[in-house]
Amino acid sequence: MTGELDDVVREFLLESYENLDRLDRDLVVLESDPASRQTLASVFRTIHTIKGTCGFLGFSRLEAVAHSGESLLARLRDGKLALTPEITTGLLAMVDAVRELLGHIEEHDDEGTGDYTALIGTLRGLQEPAPAPVPGPADPATPAAEVDPEADQAGQEAVPSGREESRGGVSDSTIRVDVALLDRLMDLVGELVLARNQLLRLTSAEQATTLAAASQRLNLVTTELQEGIMKARMQPIGNLWGKLPRIVRDLALACGKQVTIEMDGGETELDKTVVEAIRDPLTHLVRNAVDHGIEAPAARLAAGKPAEGRVGLRAWHEGGQVNLEISDDGSGIDVERVRRRAVDHGLVGREVAERMSERDVVDLIFLPGFSTADQVTNVSGRGVGMDVVRTNVERIGGRVDVRVLPGAGTTFRIEIPLTLAIIPALVVACAGHRYAIPQASLVELVRLEDGAGVETVHGAPVHRLRGRLLPLVHLRQQLGLPEPDAGPGSMDVVVLQAGDRRFGLVVDRVDDTEEIVVKPLSSGLKGVGVLAGATIMGDGTVALILDVVGVAQRAGVVQEAHERPSSEPAAGTAAPGGGQRRDLLVFQTPDDGRMAVPLPMVDRLEELPVAAVELAGQEEVVQYRGDILPLVRVSATLPERRGRPRHDGGQRPEGTIQVVVCTAEGRKVGLVVDRIVDIVEEHAGEQAPGSRPGSARPPGPRRGGGAPVTGAVEHEGGELATGGGRQLCTFHVGDAWFGVEVTRVQEVVRALHTTPVPLAPAVVSGLANLRGQIVTAIDLRRRLELPDDLGRAATSVVVRTADGAVSLLVDDMGDVVEADPDAFEPPPETMVAAARSLITGAYKLTDRLLLVLDVDAAAAS
Repeated sequence: MTGELDDVVREFLLESYENLDRLDRDLVVLESDPASRQTLASVFRTIHTIKGTCGFLGFSRLEAVAHSGESLLARLRDGKLALTPEITTGLLAMVDAVRELLGHIEEHDDEGTGDYTALIGTLRGLQEPAPAPVPGPADPATPAAEVDPEADQAGQEAVPSGREESRGGVSDSTIRVDVALLDRLMDLVGELVLARNQLLRLTSAEQATTLAAASQRLNLVTTELQEGIMKARMQPIGNLWGKLPRIVRDLALACGKQVTIEMDGGETELDKTVVEAIRDPLTHLVRNAVDHGIEAPAARLAAGKPAEGRVGLRAWHEGGQVNLEISDDGSGIDVERVRRRAVDHGLVGREVAERMSERDVVDLIFLPGFSTADQVTNVSGRGVGMDVVRTNVERIGGRVDVRVLPGAGTTFRIEIPLTLAIIPALVVACAGHRYAIPQASLVELVRLEDGAGVETVHGAPVHRLRGRLLPLVHLRQQLGLPEPDAGPGSMDVVVLQAGDRRFGLVVDRVDDTEEIVVKPLSSGLKGVGVLAGATIMGDGTVALILDVVGVAQRAGVVQEAHERPSSEPAAGTAAPGGGQRRDLLVFQTPDDGRMAVPLPMVDRLEELPVAAVELAGQEEVVQYRGDILPLVRVSATLPERRGRPRHDGGQRPEGTIQVVVCTAEGRKVGLVVDRIVDIVEEHAGEQAPGSRPGSARPPGPRRGGGAPVTGAVEHEGGELATGGGRQLCTFHVGDAWFGVEVTRVQEVVRALHTTPVPLAPAVVSGLANLRGQIVTAIDLRRRLELPDDLGRAATSVVVRTADGAVSLLVDDMGDVVEADPDAFEPPPETMVAAARSLITGAYKLTDRLLLVLDVDAAAAS
């Protein structure tokens, strides 16, 4: 192929090659069964699709060939012609011609100079029905419907058969895979990651060298497999942008404006789940730019601008995330108008609005119900668009920032994660249970000895971190967990970013970072706003994933209306003095020089033993978290230009090295430093020339014992009616016996460890790991409003519901019985209301009453 094919043409070639293969088969089938209307309709649709698409792409010669075949197929479909071997031969010749033209397009980007006039004439001649035979002697003549041998030969010469030839490169290098299969593979890789984490945890406690080597190999293969599957799920964001030009065009016409759209970075890839999550926010922002941002042509000309406005879309990867910018060259956001409308709508008080900074006022556009439109139309005015933008973006761990240039336009910047399936997370402990915090929201870790540095402002605890007041939120209090018996001691603070606000989350202990597989919560638990999901840890237990924004909202750090103070602009956004700012980790080198690295590139700070350093060729490496980590000694790589160090630098601690583990361009590297100094802010334009030449780059590429219920047995109280009966799995709770349809029971587990879910409804006992599947455990005693039996060893009956598997905790199991459907009775009138609402009916056994449980009602949380 000479040059790069347009993406649309590439997709057309792929689809057409697949259609031609199917056409070959269908035409042969149709020849053996001419009466098959379904096969004939399939052949016609295929040719019609090829003809319509090639006409749209401007392939006129290919369109003419396909059109002649389509016309012949239309007469066959309408019953005006009967399929004959001659017609089948002509159609197969047409398929070969189409295949040859596609091959030429793929190789040379054009249709070539082949002459298909004879083939088109043959196909047109075959459209005429053969005349009825005339009685009596007559000279043998060729019927009109027969193929002229010369014409057919000419057509065959013009179209050499391509069925036996090799396929073009586009088709050879691509295969279509069902999205459901990719999702299933991703789930299996997630389970493999969990098994790998568990194995690594076990081998870290063992001293067996062979086992450790095998686990490291498994870790490497699992990581590569995970990256491969995730790459297969990636989609270019350009697929999402495809419909936006039409939206801009139609909306501009409706608003009486002239708008063009420019897109850059359409090849930037995201996981398909993220693409779907940002579809609505992106559409809202583009519509908002056209409707509210771009001025009318007359107003633009009066302001010295061209009559045609511009909406720009830009996407790029940065720091393990995807950045999107949606900009326009309109008049910008009128801050004073926003201030007035917010007061008029009762969203903020007048005095509060007057004290708000411009940044705070601009953030008001994200409030639910806010709109600057004077009247409600089918385009705007309902005040839901921008609220949807921020809500949807923050729901997937992203953030939205706005930059306004009065008179010159508005730019919305969105930062979103690459994927939602497997994410890096920080694992913390609180009240004896572990919680995972998505690393995308993590800023830094701070340890306060004996509560030093904690102040109180209006009754709320804060910590002054590098001159800024950091609100402190105690995770125990937000989750309603009991306070520790011991008095205040050292305090571990996890500094988190929630929207534009930072706060410190106080936890009992910080464990480690690891990749986790995100499992969704059941619909009944999604109302617990502080939780974003759950995951299975290396030891098989379930850990809850915290929703950072939800925790901040519950603590009052971030209001539901997303109010944010002006004193805390977000990292990486516009600084008060103009330009951008970013956080830097400052460290000291052995020659007492100071250097910095952007904080988003820093994964961890480690203190490693010198004995762990090995040589791989000429490079220093260390085995780190199941992988090989290259080490770079910063002073050796970037020596000072000065003739001598500024200071001697002192002696480094014996036996250990300080390592800053960084990620750059997808590769990890360890920077060997003398000590960590601080985290500082850098504003654009503040950089001065350094005293060291060059820049450091990473060297080289880096590489329950359940018992399923399967049948029925005779009930101990006497055999019920058999043959065509209703099979029920029975169990008892308190003094009552219950039964559920055997088809609804997935399995029975005698002992299932559960993880409590804070703030969940009282009937939820917790979440359990059932062979890699997280199930919600519902305590039927609480559901039936019976007193807790603290000494019981509950049995789990795992049932199937529309929301997935749910575990029902019961006192003890019975047998599987077969009940006579005719003996089914309504629930007893004497039952308490809580139990009656869960019962669909009852069966009278020989010695007891069996209540039939409504599984969906009982499993609802």
